Amino acid sequence: MRETLLDKVWAVHTVRELASGQTQLFIGLHLVHEVTSPQAFQMLRERDLEVRFPGRTFATVDHIIPTDGEARPLADDMAEQMFVEIERNVADGGIKFFDEASGRQGIVHVIGPELGLTQPGMTIACGDSHTSTHGALGAVAFGIGTSQVRDVLATQCLAVEKPKLRRIEVNGRLGNGVFAKDVILHIIGRLGVHGGVGYAYEYAGDVFDSMSMEGRLTVCNMSIEGGARIGYVNPDETAYKFLRGRPYVPAGAEFDRARDWWGGLRSEVNADYDDVVALDGAAIEPMVTWGINPGHVVGVSQPVPDPAQLDGPDAASAVEALEFMQLDTGQPIAGRPIDVAFIGSCTNGRLSDLREAAAVVEGRRVAAGVKALAVPGSQRVREQAEEMGLDEIFRAAGFEWREAGCSMCLAMNSDKLVGDQMSASTSNRNFKGRQGSPTGRTLLMSPAMVAAAAVSGEVTDVRELV
Repeated sequence: MRETLLDKVWAVHTVRELASGQTQLFIGLHLVHEVTSPQAFQMLRERDLEVRFPGRTFATVDHIIPTDGEARPLADDMAEQMFVEIERNVADGGIKFFDEASGRQGIVHVIGPELGLTQPGMTIACGDSHTSTHGALGAVAFGIGTSQVRDVLATQCLAVEKPKLRRIEVNGRLGNGVFAKDVILHIIGRLGVHGGVGYAYEYAGDVFDSMSMEGRLTVCNMSIEGGARIGYVNPDETAYKFLRGRPYVPAGAEFDRARDWWGGLRSEVNADYDDVVALDGAAIEPMVTWGINPGHVVGVSQPVPDPAQLDGPDAASAVEALEFMQLDTGQPIAGRPIDVAFIGSCTNGRLSDLREAAAVVEGRRVAAGVKALAVPGSQRVREQAEEMGLDEIFRAAGFEWREAGCSMCLAMNSDKLVGDQMSASTSNRNFKGRQGSPTGRTLLMSPAMVAAAAVSGEVTDVRELV
């Protein structure tokens, strides 16, 4: 046997091979939210179709929900309409809905693993590009469009092409102040935002073996930023320990049987890959993006690069990026003033992210003129953080402590940049307009780095503070 996890999971879920060369793939878990699902449900109604397997679909609200505690009806008419639509659709379809009243509401890619809905060996689809997050638990997970959301609701299957597989090995040991977010930004910086097109990424090596599950979720989340639709880590003891006892995970003897099956899905030692990339974890430093895509990234000790010295597709957009970001070639990225600090998103809105940031801000104050937000990724994360007193640390430092939601990650709510404000953000994308203002500027960093920027008022190497 020289099969990979991708090979094994794909084979188990294959219904048939289609004449187009695609696979009719059974989807084990379907996650929906309020933004990409309304049209899909409407298409079912127009065809007089029902949700085929409602027990395999779960819904939440995250993108449009205000994080400042705003009551219903929401002031934003479009947001309220989306909220009403998903309430109607889940009721009509018999779908489990994690709304605020459930106590389990949150960002879809946070609550899936949190509730144990996400499990090794699953095929998982969601109308959101960051569905690759769930691969951290050994699942084959990918984002889909609205018409495909319709297809899964109606048939529980998709017509998809199996990608090639690249193994990314990161060996060695990460240095102090270097986190999972830095690892994935480093990978994207090396391979480019188009490097993963047509590939799934299998993350492996010493760094991933020792990385926490929440760190793995961060890395797999941003696989799509590197062009890969799928990213995963082989299931191991870290995954099993994380899963045991969660609401939707088998218990007792059933858990032991599931664990044995999960272990059998791991890629074989001498498995065949289409490509293998090896990186040195010890060489990674805290990373900061300087441009308008996640591939525009440097270590915090490095200067803004010269576009003439860049290679590949990123070089073409570098001149545009420097102009938009109001930066100069050769300028140190450290010391760039910020206006907003945002900690949250499906990339970095988990408990460990909040702990890492709180450790930096404790005993310090947010710099004058900086607006700082700490936004938990789910209601449960918020509860756990408050049990630990993290909310008090953030508030004492001058942060706004918010309700669960996507918040400023993509600004489909009231959390937005204004004008050309510069944001230090734990989000996953630094595209033009991503955080709500067409001229707003975003610097992607780890939670610890955003915390350091918040209290310093500028991009700061967190290693100088801890």
